[in-house]
Amino acid sequence: MRNPIVLLLLLAAVLSAEWYAYQATRTLTQHLGEGPRRAWAWGYWLITAAVWGLALWSGPTRQSGNTLLKSRLISLLLLVLVTKLVMLLPLLLEDLTRLGRWALGTAARPAGAPGVAVPRSEFLAKVALGLGAIPFVALLWGVVRGATDYQVRRVVLKYPNLPPAFDGFKVLQISDLHTGSFTSTEPLQRAVRFINAQKADLILMTGDLVNNLATEVEPHIPALAGIKSELPIFSSLGNHDYGDYVQEFRDNRALWQANLERLMQNHAKIGWTLLNDTSHTIERGGDKIAVLGIQNSSSHLNFHTYGNLPKAHAASGDAPFKILLSHDPSYWESHILKYPDIDLTLSGHTHGMQFGVNLPFFKWSPVQYAYKQWAGLYTQGTQKLYVNVGLGFLGYPGRVGFLPEITVFELRRA
Repeated sequence: MRNPIVLLLLLAAVLSAEWYAYQATRTLTQHLGEGPRRAWAWGYWLITAAVWGLALWSGPTRQSGNTLLKSRLISLLLLVLVTKLVMLLPLLLEDLTRLGRWALGTAARPAGAPGVAVPRSEFLAKVALGLGAIPFVALLWGVVRGATDYQVRRVVLKYPNLPPAFDGFKVLQISDLHTGSFTSTEPLQRAVRFINAQKADLILMTGDLVNNLATEVEPHIPALAGIKSELPIFSSLGNHDYGDYVQEFRDNRALWQANLERLMQNHAKIGWTLLNDTSHTIERGGDKIAVLGIQNSSSHLNFHTYGNLPKAHAASGDAPFKILLSHDPSYWESHILKYPDIDLTLSGHTHGMQFGVNLPFFKWSPVQYAYKQWAGLYTQGTQKLYVNVGLGFLGYPGRVGFLPEITVFELRRA
């Protein structure tokens, strides 16, 4: 994010949130003696400085040392900052009201008469703290429970061109495992039990197996190898699979290449077939469909495009029905829709930002301001895109609203 205006606005929001949160707590402690009030003020700012300092230290160095601890420290800042930003809203509105009342009082009083100060409302300070507690508790719940509260989402997709032998064919998608974020193998072992219980005909994984390093998945290979499927399990690469966010790899291309090759070998050890700009044909009852996969490709300038869609499409031949694995959903409108015979595109990448409101009649997440297609099913003409919000987590070690997802598609003839 290099726009200086955006950066200044963010800085202003953060400073305002910190100041107003302090003012709210100061209002609530105004009945205490001078000593306790002073101790509270010092304690408040020391804790705030410690949270910020530890998070800022963790950010640039989070790929080295105790990465789990550093991730937790950054998450602590997120939890505290979101809480304070929510507290900011009622207090800012109150101050605007106080300013208006002061201005009206000043205009109405005779010249030379003393002004009357408008005190901060203790009630509104309590309201702000109460509102701030809502995201605090929600984000805390997301860490304790939400991160591994696996959900199975079922979607029926109807196509007039689906070959008859594939009517009722079940396709299961997982995405964004981010295995480097897990501190034990138990959660993914449980996820594998969920996956196997669906008894899907075809299983697909749409990228981001790791956070950065190929070695992150290796403790989890036995668990992931337990996924059962009669057909090959196909996978693709996401932006985190390349190690592009590791400074050492950026400085040394040989190390970058070695990490990528090891990651691809780990896909094979799990028993998955990577579709790197290629296609595989599945035959059933004399009919066939094609499963294509491309390396990570994006229409966002912040992410590298490694994929070769024309190559993968050419490899799919004349299959009457085509499914594409493409990690980043932004590539759908910009490139994939130019191939009208790609019937279904499966993506991930957004995570639903791991935070938001996810109701049957209403969905919201901050990620929607960066991605037009960010969670669930999208249709344009005869082509469909599904964005899976991911099985794992990254950065914030939790999920609120957009829980870890296993998607089961039932393909039907229209």
